[in-house]
Amino acid sequence: MRVVLLLSSPRSASAHSPFIMCGTHTERCRPALKKTFGDLFYLNIAGQSILVINSGKVAYELLDRRSANYSERPRLIVAGEILSGGLGFGLNSYNAATRKMRTAVHGALNNHTARQYHPMQMTEAVLLTQSLLEKPEAWKAHIRRSAASLIMTILYDHPPVLSESNSHIQHINNHMERLSLACRPGAHLVELFPWMLYIPQSFAKWKREAYRWFEHDSQVFEGLVNEVAKRMTGNVRPCFTTALIENADEYNLSELEIAWVAGTMFGAGSETTASVMEWFLLAMIAFPDVQKRAQEELDSVVGHSRVPTFADFEHLPYIQAIVRESLRWRTTVPLGLPHRSLQDDWYKDMFIPKGTICIANVQYMNRDPEVFGPDPADFNPGRYLDENGGIKPNSVEDHWSLGFGRRNCLGRFVGSNSLFIDIAILLWAAKISRAKDDVGPLDLDGFVDDGMVIHPVPFRCEIKPRFSDVSQILSQEKEHLMH
Repeated sequence: MRVVLLLSSPRSASAHSPFIMCGTHTERCRPALKKTFGDLFYLNIAGQSILVINSGKVAYELLDRRSANYSERPRLIVAGEILSGGLGFGLNSYNAATRKMRTAVHGALNNHTARQYHPMQMTEAVLLTQSLLEKPEAWKAHIRRSAASLIMTILYDHPPVLSESNSHIQHINNHMERLSLACRPGAHLVELFPWMLYIPQSFAKWKREAYRWFEHDSQVFEGLVNEVAKRMTGNVRPCFTTALIENADEYNLSELEIAWVAGTMFGAGSETTASVMEWFLLAMIAFPDVQKRAQEELDSVVGHSRVPTFADFEHLPYIQAIVRESLRWRTTVPLGLPHRSLQDDWYKDMFIPKGTICIANVQYMNRDPEVFGPDPADFNPGRYLDENGGIKPNSVEDHWSLGFGRRNCLGRFVGSNSLFIDIAILLWAAKISRAKDDVGPLDLDGFVDDGMVIHPVPFRCEIKPRFSDVSQILSQEKEHLMH
């Protein structure tokens, strides 16, 4: 009866449906979900209503246009309320604290203020390209280091980090790993039996440890902010944390809230940026014609006597298109982050009860042939170019990788800028190809699931200078940027 009430038209799925049974192979089953169940289908797991959305248009209607009703998150007692102390605004209820934190982040990372981070992004792009040319076999480590280093610089005006073993980065990465593990279904019984939250800590090791980690992580985040605050009396570049400190009264942020806003942004930005760059590298190997066309554009606009800069942005439409296609082709969080309905709602003839968890099947939306044509599995930046080779205006249907409505990605402008300059400088400097002795099939569909974010199956590649002066020009640019 409940299934009929929820969805009168689409089919419902049982616990034996592909969505449940595929486990870590759900990625391979997603195209079958829409074919079998349509734009929407319903699950009921242990009494919890779950709505899976397979259509970008439906997701936009519900999660964006009706975001007032769909901006809630499912309750996460351990990850959201204890480990984060209610301060990890990405996981928490859309309450007053979350709203003011998001407002503060928008003020520091909007499209206008994002430009002040261009020098930091240029520096990291040059360092990344140098590292990839010097030791291409360690490409994954270079990309992860670069992404983490850039986030540290933008957030805290931290000098470039030369190793992932940096203690601050390790602390924050460990925090994100704890959150990711705590978010996994079945990780903690208290998520199924909320009354367990009231068990005294002396009888609940999981609760005692979670509170201890919250205190530990708070000290780490506050220490990073305090370092910035001390430097503000002298010489410090504008960064994310200086913006929060200077506007703390306007946003009514406490010192602890400032610390957690910055710490949360590190976790949200570092892993996703690294994942996109990893998939981009794989795409350049699998689709060499794309790389060739991009380098022809770079040679025409930039030449070989200097590196690309943000001043070249408007003149590099194909590089812009590669950024959009990188975000579409492989969604780093394939099922997005879940939303929850605040009140009862109707979509056409379908009743959606209050408290329904809504999951956007983002990876399928980004490969929907009804939107992206007959080649959605191909890496084809040309889909974003007009008939004259110019970049098409931004559209909500470019891809669905950056979230919806009031829960969209706050770092999208900074993130897109970073991808643009990383890709532009790398393709200007280097030819990327598959390692000659790597003769097995190239797995474009497989992935490694590290929690919320997916990465490509390990592969080996060659990254070589495109012309003789590359190393010298990069070194000169590095010296200019860092002095």
